[in-house]
Amino acid sequence: MATRKVGKYEVGRTIGEGTFAKVKFAQNTETGQSVAMKVLSKNTVLKHKMVDQIKREISVMKIVRHPNIVRLHEVLSSRTKIYIILEFITGGELFDKIVSQGRLRENESRRYFQQLIDAVDYCHKKGVYHRDLKPENLLLDSQGNLKISDFGLSALPQQGVGLLHTTCGTPNYVAPEVLSHQGYNGAAADVWSCGVILYVLMAGYLPFDCTDLPTLYRKINAAEFTCPPWFSPDARSLICRILDPNAKTRIQIEGIKSDVWFKKNYVANGHVEEQEVNLDDVRAVFDDIEDQYVSEQKANNEKGPLVMNAFEMITLSQGLNLSALFDRRLDHVKRQTRFVSCKPAITITSTIEAVAESMGLKVHSRNYKMRLEGLSANKAGQFAVVLEVFEVAPSLFMVDVRKAAGDTFEYHKFYKKLCSKLEHVIWKTEGTTKAALHRTKSC
Repeated sequence: MATRKVGKYEVGRTIGEGTFAKVKFAQNTETGQSVAMKVLSKNTVLKHKMVDQIKREISVMKIVRHPNIVRLHEVLSSRTKIYIILEFITGGELFDKIVSQGRLRENESRRYFQQLIDAVDYCHKKGVYHRDLKPENLLLDSQGNLKISDFGLSALPQQGVGLLHTTCGTPNYVAPEVLSHQGYNGAAADVWSCGVILYVLMAGYLPFDCTDLPTLYRKINAAEFTCPPWFSPDARSLICRILDPNAKTRIQIEGIKSDVWFKKNYVANGHVEEQEVNLDDVRAVFDDIEDQYVSEQKANNEKGPLVMNAFEMITLSQGLNLSALFDRRLDHVKRQTRFVSCKPAITITSTIEAVAESMGLKVHSRNYKMRLEGLSANKAGQFAVVLEVFEVAPSLFMVDVRKAAGDTFEYHKFYKKLCSKLEHVIWKTEGTTKAALHRTKSC
């Protein structure tokens, strides 16, 4: 069984993976608190000249303390790694909810939009502009409240004086003035992205969507979109004032908050923390102060798949009901999904490798963990998926599947196609999970 500790944190499975960082599930051994640990290699940060961006992201998340923003607990450093300890959010991405349910009801969309605007307004008053607002960066906690994450492209106060000039964000959610390369107001650009998000929540699809980038940019610049017939007149009016291609006449947050549609059932969040922010630990991480290093301990006693302990299983299934861990529903695919198999671990991995290669994907495999890579559907970027095998009981294995790069819609299609080709490997439960677990020995 493999275990790893970083300082006071016991590190578990990988729950997210990007180009430059991995996010691990971890537990504070002193308090028992579950956290998300974002791990970055110092060499990678230096090689790609990302010191300022990472330092900015950490500093921003320490500055912003709002109930609808993912909380940063602390920052740690070893000789080779940077560890960002974040609030562990269990409800998944808002994007997953839209994909699985389709468009949301107007009242539900309004509640999420109200929470989004509250958090963005708070950031702007702190001089912080997110610049990459989209449903994939909006998480949901166990109570269904919205949490903004991923401040990697944010602009800090000292950068927010005057106009910003960096073209960043996701094309479908980016404001026209950001694409013009002539400088833009960070607050107005964030408001535009919020408008696109509101449209997506209520419509179930994007207002501006085209695989041909020049055509997409033309539609955004002209605000060429139509509202579906089920939008109420008040909602349509607000969205049109937000998706105004002229940043100078576009409605501002004060206007949104006074809008009749927005104000319906609106309750301002009164639990915002105001406290002095100390960035000494951030400076220490990047100044290589040796006495700030945390110890890394790793024990690996066998060469089989990682064993998932009970605490991780319960946390992963969001409670004591483990059905969410084992019930594979093809109509509910998340960026991180999983299925269960009674086949030997080596059979699972070799079958997945063969299926992936038949789908034209390049396979990198090591220690029951695989990365599948290929080009995205529009050939404009990379598509990548990571799979990892865990042993959850004798002769019972869970395969964790998560998107590492590419479009989320494309990942959903990929996962369904993969599962259809693995029907003989995936264990199909009958009855309750508890009863199925008793049958494990006969699989």
